[in-house]
Parts: sequence; structure tokens; C-alpha cells
Amino acid sequence: METIKIKYFTDEIEKLTYIGGKSDWIDLRAAKRVEMKKGDFCLIPLGVAMELPKGYEAHVVPRSSTFKNFGIIQTNHMGVIDETYCGNNDQWFFPAYALRDTVIEVNDRICQFRIMKHQPSIYFEEMEELKAEDRGGHGSTGKQ
Repeated sequence: METIKIKYFTDEIEKLTYIGGKSDWIDLRAAKRVEMKKGDFCLIPLGVAMELPKGYEAHVVPRSSTFKNFGIIQTNHMGVIDETYCGNNDQWFFPAYALRDTVIEVNDRICQFRIMKHQPSIYFEEMEELKAEDRGGHGSTGKQ
């Protein structure tokens, strides 16, 4: 089991924890109240900074209910926070774009993260032909 050192910037949000038996993703919460008008962009503070273990990164994505509940999307679609972003003031943020007027309250669950090992070094070997079965070249079905 890996240990992650965490700093909370506020005591108004719940401490990080797994959602009992449902997932290995961990919810992140808004650390301040945010009012956004349709078309606004805002970096919503998540109230935490962490020292990730060497060789790991955090993948931060919206919760499945974020758009339905708040009308916001994450502008980078998936945030990647590597272990070098680990300073005392390196608070995590959610880059939000509002598609409708909305209010996000302190402690609202707006995104989630998981810790992943860095991708291993890869060598690309160029080939004239690949030997695997041809699936048609259009996604998983191979159909247009």
C-alpha cells in the first residue's frame, strides 16, 4: 500500500476517502462557493495538495453527475497531476466551463481522481504491415 501525504487548505470539506466498495476512484470537493454564469470559466479550488509517490500521477476527471448537477464541464477533459506538483502551496484545481448559470457550494463533489503508475518507456518498431486481424478501421465494430 502506498502512502500519500496530503495537506488540506480548509476544514470545510470532508476528508478524502474511498466510496465504500463502489470504486477505487476518490471524490474531490469544491473548497469554496462558486457562482458561474453561462460561458464563464473558473478554476475551482479543491482544497488539497499532495505528495504523490515517485513514479505516480493523479488522473482527475468529472464525476458522472457533474454536468447534470452543475452544468459545468472540465476544460481539459482529464487533468494529469504528476509527482512534481507537490509543494506546500500546490493546491489542486478543477478548470470548469459553465454551460448554464450555476452555483457550486463548498463541499460539493465535482470531480474524482485515481493514482496511476507512469507509463513505462516504449519503443515504437515501424512495420510495413501489422499481422493482427483487420477489423475494418472504424472503431470497435469496424463498420461505418
